[in-house]
Amino acid sequence: MTIPIITDLAVARAGILRRAFLDDDTATVTTVAEIITNVRQRGDAALREYTHRFDGVDCEVIEIPRERLAAAAADIDQSLRQALLLAINGIRRFHERQLRNSWVEFSVEGALGQIVRPLDRVGIYVPGGAAPLPSSLIHAAVPARVAGVREIVVCSPPQRSTGEPAMAVLAAAHLAGVDRFFAVGGAQAIAALAYGTESVPRVDAVAGPGNRYVIQAMRMVYGTVGVVSLPGPTETLVIADQTANPRSVAADLLAQAEHREASAILLTPDWGLAEQVQREVERQLAALPAVNAQAARDAVTRRGGIVMVPDLTTAFALANEYGPEHLCLLIAEPWAYVGEVRNAGGVFLGEDSFEVLGDYVAGPSHIMPTEGTARYASPVNVDSFRKVISLVGLNRAGVKRIGPAAIRIAEAEGLFAHAAAVRTRLESLDNDGRE
Repeated sequence: MTIPIITDLAVARAGILRRAFLDDDTATVTTVAEIITNVRQRGDAALREYTHRFDGVDCEVIEIPRERLAAAAADIDQSLRQALLLAINGIRRFHERQLRNSWVEFSVEGALGQIVRPLDRVGIYVPGGAAPLPSSLIHAAVPARVAGVREIVVCSPPQRSTGEPAMAVLAAAHLAGVDRFFAVGGAQAIAALAYGTESVPRVDAVAGPGNRYVIQAMRMVYGTVGVVSLPGPTETLVIADQTANPRSVAADLLAQAEHREASAILLTPDWGLAEQVQREVERQLAALPAVNAQAARDAVTRRGGIVMVPDLTTAFALANEYGPEHLCLLIAEPWAYVGEVRNAGGVFLGEDSFEVLGDYVAGPSHIMPTEGTARYASPVNVDSFRKVISLVGLNRAGVKRIGPAAIRIAEAEGLFAHAAAVRTRLESLDNDGRE
């Protein structure tokens, strides 16, 4: 059988539940560092050379005109256009609920508050290659637009067959309200967004999924620009009990496994279900197109498995240790266990809330934390594209009350100029004889 059944929890923890992080690849780090340096030094010329080398396309002009985006949106199949619009509207409605506002609180001591401001310009990376992802574009661009970002810039590699990014991606850019679009992919696109070139504007933050080279580039440019997340190879973890439909469980595992380098894991206390799912994975693999089947087979064989657990409590403990991007609950009472979840990018509850709907049309962004970063990171959301500026507007009454404490702490830290700045204000208040 392709997908193994693992009965020893220690073996599972040391194996499929223990990730091999991609940033440990020295060759990848070296290659990406060279690309970033070249793009910083040579700008558009380097972008054109890398596009020729990696994508097999010669592009003198790397920016796609907005008229071409509009034409693509008009030319795509109308059923796809309507599906994209349905997704965009659902994503917008969901993220509008996340908006938080600026606030100021006044008191007799003055005022404190915060200003919430959108970023001015963000860059979104959209993978191309064998599976262009218009869904990833809208799952980043729509929350950014809801956040109030002034300018959204997209980079996506051109296809060898057409010399431009996939038409569905171009159409999605127009429908989502993207401002500028560049036919550039890979680590070189991230470098261009971070440092700017003659054509590509420098952005404030970058978002979007990508392969190991793209994610490594994001790591390297962090600090020069903000990095919204580092979404590496996708992963799904299913917890299922005896009530689960084995066909659904297998389908949910394979839906993620067909992505390259994906992970697909099932935790279950039911041996009968484990065996049925194992057989279903084989049956469903046989029905997939050859290329997809090969990728999925590789994923479930090398980075997937069915782990037998004594009970659901153990399953949730393992899931929290693993911190999956997608946590799918195919159990009798999924809502009863939501409180047990501490680490996950997204939780999908029950037979009718399967993860593929989240990939496309459910509402939350599908760009979620991977590689265990769900223990501290969140999916892409409105706050990914906004910042908070603190407001401090104290008056003399406030200075008089809290100033002495500031002096005491400053002196404890050996920062006597800090203390003197406060003492000067307090002495001035005493001399004025006013509060």
